[in-house]
Amino acid sequence: MTPDATMRITREAAEGQAALHPRAGGDEGECPPGRRREDAGRKIALFLPDVSGGGAARVMLNLAGALDGRGYRVDLVLCRASGPYLESLAQGVDVVELRPNRLWPAYAAASDPNTFLRVLWSRIRHFRRFTPLFWLSWFPDLGRYLRRERPAALLAAKTSANIVALCAARFAPPATRVVICEVTHLSSELAHRGWGAVAPVIRRLYPRADARVAISSGVAEDVSRVARLPAEAVTTIYNPLASGAVRAGAAGPLDHPWFQAGAPPVVLGIGRLTRQKGFGTLLRAFAVVRAKRRTRLVILGEGEMRAELQASARGLGIESSVSFPGFVRNPYAYLARAAVFALSSVWEGLPTVLIEAMALGCPVVSTDCPSGPAEVLDGGRYGRLVPVADAGAMADAILATLGAPPSRESVQRGARRFSVDLVAEEYLAVLMGRGGHAVRERG
Repeated sequence: MTPDATMRITREAAEGQAALHPRAGGDEGECPPGRRREDAGRKIALFLPDVSGGGAARVMLNLAGALDGRGYRVDLVLCRASGPYLESLAQGVDVVELRPNRLWPAYAAASDPNTFLRVLWSRIRHFRRFTPLFWLSWFPDLGRYLRRERPAALLAAKTSANIVALCAARFAPPATRVVICEVTHLSSELAHRGWGAVAPVIRRLYPRADARVAISSGVAEDVSRVARLPAEAVTTIYNPLASGAVRAGAAGPLDHPWFQAGAPPVVLGIGRLTRQKGFGTLLRAFAVVRAKRRTRLVILGEGEMRAELQASARGLGIESSVSFPGFVRNPYAYLARAAVFALSSVWEGLPTVLIEAMALGCPVVSTDCPSGPAEVLDGGRYGRLVPVADAGAMADAILATLGAPPSRESVQRGARRFSVDLVAEEYLAVLMGRGGHAVRERG
């Protein structure tokens, strides 16, 4: 096995119960043993960098399960086959781990000299920063995977995966539809991370996709603007809600002492501890809430801002009323018992956790950030919306919700639009194209 060989991972290995098994290699037209070429028309590949904790990973795993349930053969193709969500993967879904190739610049230069020069210049300018272009070392192996497996469609999700997929698409069979999905407010993400040099690469590559999906109307408008595409070139498909898994998780045990019967109400925040999630605003808002009524705040998630947020809680004098449990595999047990779920983000794509909270009947308060919360909450119909970074407005909204919470049934009605069955059919329409596999020149 060469260092660049693609790896197919058994279900047990994905859960840490067995070792890795290399995929069959060989010529590009060769199928692995036991796999039939005629199955290719029913195979869909979902491509992500990894399945570390985050909304995009949960969304793709939910979609993989829905497609598997409809009789499609689904490969979850990952740059790194690691992450806490692998154990929740549907039984029929295969995990494929790509191998990086340090010679990727040669592949890029041969396939598209103009784009290669833009990428190279971006890497030179930002060599000290992690950018989506780092992931390009995986695109040669993704190209080999596409030639060998010949899936009917490849769906990439996240900016980095989209770039890799569109580079690899030059080596894909013509019948394989390559679809990209943007899961965040792209211009906000590029600006925050200092990835301005990536925008010209996006403008060159995104038009090559057979279809482009955005997870909210706000993200669709932003992608159209950044990639300089007509509005009709981007399709909006909301994130799927796996309501069965959410309900099952909600019924699970929870041993956090603050959720015992008779305890004060708990305000809940969930997300990576990064500036995007705006937890500093939530802490300041909670300080106001705590001064007016007895309550507690729990923030689930891990990230580089943990120490800063803990110091902020101490400085605000609320340390004894704030808990940071870290990343938890089952946030639904917390959502089902929280008095209010508060989303304080500076930007989003379509916050899946907001939909999950609504599905469990948990009252919600959210910033009206770009983009997604206003769409999920139907302009405030299913939960209060407040301006971004306005701690006073968030405190008022939390207090109002605690004082007069909506009925669980009214909140749950807002989540029905995100049924995984409806969303899976919308994705299938895009992945398979009208009337079958549309063939498109990707020159």
